[in-house]
Amino acid sequence: MQFFIGFRVIIKRIKAIRFMMKDPAVGKGKKALIIAGLVYLFLPLDIIPPVLFPIAWVDDLILWIWILFYLRETLDRYWMGEKEQDFKEKYKDAIEDVEFEVEEEEEEDESK
Repeated sequence: MQFFIGFRVIIKRIKAIRFMMKDPAVGKGKKALIIAGLVYLFLPLDIIPPVLFPIAWVDDLILWIWILFYLRETLDRYWMGEKEQDFKEKYKDAIEDVEFEVEEEEEEDESK
């Protein structure tokens, strides 16, 4: 199990949240987890009070690292933007039963 991941991977997963939230195939529980994390991030109530300025962000950071780790497999599918569609199954019979013939063109002598 990999606990320490690179900063670039975290950034890519954060960017992938937008595309994951648009996909209707993703379960409502996973989307609710993202929404709950955003609500907790912007809510004035924290486990560590904001009076302790640099330390106050620790609980938010830990929460988001856990959310990104929990949803890592789902988010990794959306790194490059929209989810890739597999058209093989949809159009697998589109080219069958087509007859064609390749004819060679006659080259004309241009030196006339």
